[in-house]
Amino acid sequence: MLRSMTGFGQAARTVAGMALHIDLKSVNHRYCEVVVRLPRELASYEDLLRKAVMQRIKRGRLDLFLSVEREKEAEQAVGIDWRLADAYVEAAAKLKERYGLEDALTPRDLLELPGVAAVREAPEAPAEEIERALLDCVNDALDQLASMREKEGANLQNDLESRLASLESYRLAAAQLAGRAVREYGEKLKARVRELLQTDPDEARLAMEIALFADRANIDEELTRLHSHSIQFGELLRAREPVGRKLDFLVQEMNREVNTIGSKANLSELTALVVDMKAELEKMREQIQNIE
Repeated sequence: MLRSMTGFGQAARTVAGMALHIDLKSVNHRYCEVVVRLPRELASYEDLLRKAVMQRIKRGRLDLFLSVEREKEAEQAVGIDWRLADAYVEAAAKLKERYGLEDALTPRDLLELPGVAAVREAPEAPAEEIERALLDCVNDALDQLASMREKEGANLQNDLESRLASLESYRLAAAQLAGRAVREYGEKLKARVRELLQTDPDEARLAMEIALFADRANIDEELTRLHSHSIQFGELLRAREPVGRKLDFLVQEMNREVNTIGSKANLSELTALVVDMKAELEKMREQIQNIE
């Protein structure tokens, strides 16, 4: 099954009071390029996410965006320095005993003392838990991305199969015209010689000239190779692995054969077929640029 290089996917997970959101966007590229953008607090997981993507994406440029939002109720926590609080209480007791003070030390009094209470971020989850959540999230996004790429790939496959069928019909028509070109050349040559010499031409010499022309104008090998490339192209369209580069190479080879046929063409109808074949191949080449 063909897969396009264009697609989009997103997924979300929650871990340790953090809401993780991953967006994936892929576009055409000659090779596989993965760009990962993470918040600074999760920068250490960049390599993990890049490897997860490259296990499933073989060609195209993919941008991964990770955003993080902390849940409000878990955003902050109050920490108590118990050793310092104990020291304040002990000091207060000594002051009370020494100076005969009556007021008791209240919790509010303690919380207002420097260093006893501090607002801190909630403790982070273990790295393994965050790693697992990130992998689950990116794989969900990749599933969505792959689904979109496969749907687009199915459309590309239908289009390429249709164009391949058109190319084969042009090839068959060119094969039928090839023999006619030699016959018409012989008739024209014979008529021209008769017109110039006012007599019948030497049949042996005429046959030799026609044979030389037939050899120069013969396109059987090009048509055979073009047919072979077309069969291989059709087989690749049904392959399960990424075949974009192979298809691109085959179209180049097919175009080379068509160009050679065009250079040997001696019939206007054959030249027109060559133009049609080149047009189909160019459209196929453009479509292949989207295939993984």
